[in-house]
Amino acid sequence: LEIRRKSLGEDHPQVASLLTTLGAVQDNQGNYDEAKRLYERSLEIRRKSLGEDHPQVASLLTTLGAVQDNQGNYDEAKRLQERSLEIR
Repeated sequence: LEIRRKSLGEDHPQVASLLTTLGAVQDNQGNYDEAKRLYERSLEIRRKSLGEDHPQVASLLTTLGAVQDNQGNYDEAKRLQERSLEIR
């Protein structure tokens, strides 16, 4: 991750992809706080580079909603899922 950040820049789409992959690893291990942090950073990059209504943004919102659901944050999970559906 650090190599990509240094060579491509903090907000490069490849950095976002790597953050999403690392988030998935943390998510699968039950490390939801860390997964959420990684997914949120990836989402921030995607929004900047692709816009608010891009399918990749919707996909990350769905993923973040699932993390929120796993943490028992049902209102936030619902909000994220609904926003994802609006985009799709």
